[in-house]
Amino acid sequence: MPKGSEELTNARKEEIINACALLYETMGFKDITLRDIGARTSFTRTSIYNYFQTKEEIFLALLQREYEAWIEDVERIREQNESLPPEEFADKLAHTLEKRGCMLRLISMNLYDMEANSRLENLAAFKQVYGHALGAVTGCLEKFFPSMTEEDKEGFLCAFFPFLFGVYPYTSHTDKQKAAMELAHVNYTERSVYELTKPFITKILSSL
Repeated sequence: MPKGSEELTNARKEEIINACALLYETMGFKDITLRDIGARTSFTRTSIYNYFQTKEEIFLALLQREYEAWIEDVERIREQNESLPPEEFADKLAHTLEKRGCMLRLISMNLYDMEANSRLENLAAFKQVYGHALGAVTGCLEKFFPSMTEEDKEGFLCAFFPFLFGVYPYTSHTDKQKAAMELAHVNYTERSVYELTKPFITKILSSL
């Protein structure tokens, strides 16, 4: 057991977030309750309120952790490569998103609820990490495409980050959704996160 109140607080927060992440693998956001999360921790459910006031704050912390992991991968691209042509950069950036299914699912389906029902300080902490994500991608653009103007970089960010909100719905279809599209005679092609993302990034870069 960690010694000191700060270490204990961080360890318990992480345990709560881990419990939430595990439940989210098989359950929907609306179905998961604080009771469900508390049942998977080593301490009482009421103790959760010492760390998070709402279910949404726990999910926001999970999303923040997902962004932090993604930022590490994006920064690794910049650190480990001296130069990259557009298609190779698109390939590497798309691969970083393959591992972030939880992040893509949360931002596409539950971001509004998480932000609306979290305390300002929690939301500000998340926004700070989101800002770091913008900075990590910008750092790659500045290194690999030095001829990009500020307007070009802003154009990339304004296309790429909103695009991420739609990746999960276009790459993760339930059996019910597939059956509905068949009944509606809607043609669709199954695509992975990588298959959807790499061409999009390449096209953005080629247009700037």
